[in-house]
Amino acid sequence: MPSASNSALVALAQRIEGCRACPRLVTWREEVAATKRASFAGEQYWGRPVPGFGDPGARLVVVGLAPAAHGANRTGRVFTGDRSGDWLYGALFRAGYANQPNSRSRDDGLELRDAYVTAAVRCAPPANKPTVDERDTCVPFLAEELGLLGDAAVIVVLGQFAFGVVAALEGLRPRPRFAHLAEHPLADGRVLLCSYHPSQQNTFTGTLTEAMFDAVFARSRAITGA
Repeated sequence: MPSASNSALVALAQRIEGCRACPRLVTWREEVAATKRASFAGEQYWGRPVPGFGDPGARLVVVGLAPAAHGANRTGRVFTGDRSGDWLYGALFRAGYANQPNSRSRDDGLELRDAYVTAAVRCAPPANKPTVDERDTCVPFLAEELGLLGDAAVIVVLGQFAFGVVAALEGLRPRPRFAHLAEHPLADGRVLLCSYHPSQQNTFTGTLTEAMFDAVFARSRAITGA
């Protein structure tokens, strides 16, 4: 499949950013953007759905859960401005997929090379828990995005929520097991590669270590042969 054109991904991003389909999520993301966290009181929050970010010709696609309330919901770029993003972009940098190891704002100069980062749900959900209806309403955006990213050979899912969404999209029945570094072939020739989510709950407890996370992207390199 050919790689996505920038114009196709830009058009998709514009539709994502304008979405108001889920009333609970709209209310929450805008309330957070208005009240803000004290440490970010002087910043203008994004407060909208967050599109994917990266290289249109990427062979690696990373799928997370949803924007963090004071991370991507603040900065407007997926996995940007929070500790999970620090872990993700740090690992991508070490694996040669990013030009710098951190992500602070949309204009911080971060570039992804052969990688694209996105999420199953595009609005920050209360308690990081989208409802089933919210998930299902948002999934078509991811389906379209994965269709546009035709050069992708590996889809890394961060956590069981993203795993369930992508497994359903790919028609995996019965659903295969989720485990860190578990991999499953897809009908279109891609490989679904599992990782624990770099949430503080996992990184602070040692459930996910830096070495374990690096192994995911080393495996991605091995699969794509580059």
